[in-house]
Amino acid sequence: MFKIFIKILAIVVFLIQHSYAENFDSVEIQGNERISSKSILMFSQIPENNVIDENSMNSIVKNLYSTGFFDDIKVSIKNNKLIIIVNENPIIQSVKIEGIKSSKVRESIQDVLTLKDRSSFNTTSAKADKVSILNLLKNTGYYFSEVNISTEDIGKNKINLIYSVDLGKKSKINEILFTGNKIFKDSKLKSVIISEEYRFWKIISGKKYLNEGMIKFDENLLKNFYNNKGYFNVKIESSFANFVGDDKFQLVYNIDAGKKYFFNNLTLSLPADYDVENFGKLTTLFKKLKGETYSLNSINKILKEIDKITLTEQYEFLTATVTESIKNNLIDFTFNVTESDKLYVERINIFGNNITQENIIRNNLSLDEGDAFNELLQKKTVNNLKSLNYFKKVETEILEGSSSDQKIINIKVEEKPTGEIMAGAGIGTDGGSFTFAVNENNFLGRGLALGTNFTVGKEQVRGLFSLTNPNFQGSNRSLNLSGESSVTDRLANFGYKSTKTGFSVGSGFEFFDDFFLTTGVSTYVEQLKTDATASTARAKQKGSYFDAYFNYTLDYDKRNQKYQTSDGYRSRFTQNVPFISENFALKNTYDYKLYNEWLNENIFTLGFYASNAQSISGKDIKLSERLFLPSSKLRGFQRGKIGPKDGADYIGGNHAVSLNLATTVPQILPNSQNTDFSLFIDAANVWGADYDTGLADGKGSLRSSVGIAFSYYSVIGPISFSLAEAISKGKNDVTERFRFNLGTTF
Repeated sequence: MFKIFIKILAIVVFLIQHSYAENFDSVEIQGNERISSKSILMFSQIPENNVIDENSMNSIVKNLYSTGFFDDIKVSIKNNKLIIIVNENPIIQSVKIEGIKSSKVRESIQDVLTLKDRSSFNTTSAKADKVSILNLLKNTGYYFSEVNISTEDIGKNKINLIYSVDLGKKSKINEILFTGNKIFKDSKLKSVIISEEYRFWKIISGKKYLNEGMIKFDENLLKNFYNNKGYFNVKIESSFANFVGDDKFQLVYNIDAGKKYFFNNLTLSLPADYDVENFGKLTTLFKKLKGETYSLNSINKILKEIDKITLTEQYEFLTATVTESIKNNLIDFTFNVTESDKLYVERINIFGNNITQENIIRNNLSLDEGDAFNELLQKKTVNNLKSLNYFKKVETEILEGSSSDQKIINIKVEEKPTGEIMAGAGIGTDGGSFTFAVNENNFLGRGLALGTNFTVGKEQVRGLFSLTNPNFQGSNRSLNLSGESSVTDRLANFGYKSTKTGFSVGSGFEFFDDFFLTTGVSTYVEQLKTDATASTARAKQKGSYFDAYFNYTLDYDKRNQKYQTSDGYRSRFTQNVPFISENFALKNTYDYKLYNEWLNENIFTLGFYASNAQSISGKDIKLSERLFLPSSKLRGFQRGKIGPKDGADYIGGNHAVSLNLATTVPQILPNSQNTDFSLFIDAANVWGADYDTGLADGKGSLRSSVGIAFSYYSVIGPISFSLAEAISKGKNDVTERFRFNLGTTF
């Protein structure tokens, strides 16, 4: 009975629907001025059988509204004719942003708008763009901003769309609090995140203003920090801003650290037919980590090592995953290395390079067409292109190729200005200096770096021109050309004046992991003068010289990062070998620095420096080639004023050596992530004189000092000073307890 009822109901509904259906013979479009009737017919999707009902009419209206071209649409049937009446939205002649002085902010607002110049206006999109503007302003610290929408009729159904912006006061972070945290001091956590409390002396910093995007980023920084301190299950329960009055907010992060975990057993799972010996480095690393505090960085280090091994051994289709097993506060980790699907690069497309030549981009790709597809190498490609500093954005898109085992890589770049004009000034206990430089890092889009630099200081005037091709003939080798001219006047303290003009050519490349080789040839002419009080041996060195020498540098860099290094070491050896000279002298320099984190993230450093200048012609080494210690190698003494002394002049030595021990100390100032305090011990000496071994302090004993150093990265540039006390010294040495330097570029 029920089934019969349903069938009857369906028939009734069908008859009702068709009772309202009408036939039409033609279609008439009314009200359109810019948009053609043909286009409107296409957008409408009118039934092909020329029969229309209420549902069909509604669909036509919906389809036309979805185009965004109309603000009113009416559909009707009259005299067997389907009539569609439209009222077109006006065309936006220009989108104007009022109330914003900064051109960069205006450009950022324009980027988030969906309504552009010469697009069709509709109220819904304009309101959505208003929300986008408000969100953008919130992310730059303007939580109290207001945006009003208005239009200006300019005739012919065209308008100017105006967004009037009232920024209001910028929202300041008055206080940062951490709740739920029972492990680390608030001052330490403040140094981890980007956001910082507002203070009147932070003139330029934008980190003191509330920024929703920055808050989310801070959550990730906090989580990574706890992860690297052993807190595997840390959770950032919430982060929010409390309005505390006027333009100030209190920023709160609620942290649940959980308990501390330690590494237990770390194992490697490989496919049965793979040689475990190729992964031998990991065994040593696993043993080292057992019993140590859990660290996310250590896990990532292992994964990077696996990636490196798979690339070196040409295991192109391997992937690594990590599984963990927790018991009490111990974690077992298994690194599962498995074979993945074999994929190849079919084609690489490059877009957006209007200036940069395509071959320059392709020379920096880690993958080439026909290679096995590898995500690690694809990411390395992105990093390579970003490191060129030619592009504002580098994005990749991976698409399916012509078959299931083929991939197409689309690389999209957005170029940025690569020219620089810089001026700089510095002042310190050694006097002041001024520098002016003009650089172009992508000359003619060929990837060439052109640079000019002019420096005026107390003792030296120097001009330098350089040309660098970082990828010469696609060889992944750099080619460097430079020319310089300088006048160094050290008559007052060191007894000589040198006027030098020279030219050099060199090349460098990474010939092994983290191992760099740089070679070059240099030549210069020099005019050397001595003062009136110079000894006979020194006076005979005045005159003109022509020298040419071969130089090379071996650089092994295992630092975890170049700036604010906390782990690793760098070992560098340089040798200058003359082949044309009136005074042949072989010069060797070795510089080593070790970094190690200890005791609550303090950084211990050990530095060793040694340099030697050895005559191989039997003549005295030129005054301008003699060795002086860099000021950073021996604090507590005036620069250059230790070692051999001839009359009133400090002449440097044939040999120089220094040993430096230092450690940072806990931050003295609250929330002082821009400052570094350290304690140091320096020990060094300069000795040896070809022409007279009996000179004062010519065979002097080791000099040493102890002190404290302070560095502050201010808005006007780095500021540093040291306070040192000499422990041991020579009788002619000149000590200097206090040293400071201030420098910037603008």
